[in-house]
Amino acid sequence: MKMLLCLLLLGLVGPHCTSALNHSLKYLYTASSGVSHFPEFVTVVLVDEVPITCYDSNTKRVEPKQDWMLKITDEDPQYWERETLLREDSQQTFKVNIETAKQRFNLTGG
Repeated sequence: MKMLLCLLLLGLVGPHCTSALNHSLKYLYTASSGVSHFPEFVTVVLVDEVPITCYDSNTKRVEPKQDWMLKITDEDPQYWERETLLREDSQQTFKVNIETAKQRFNLTGG
């Protein structure tokens, strides 16, 4: 009887307790050169295809796109400044890479 009760509980509770949830985290970086009315550099961070932060070269700061992201500064007040510095560094790297690509593909004009 104890064995039957144990198996019954495992059957009802087990799969829910042991099932794993899969989530995705994506960083999208877009760099451009010479495109009018469009930022030179944009990053978007997505969790499960939902944007959670955004940075662009016009605003020059990382901004939360979900309310729950605002709670990060409760535990880490410098979080947004650090993230912004990281994106600014990435922007400079992408800018150099675009110039290198333009030279290698002979796209220096127009």
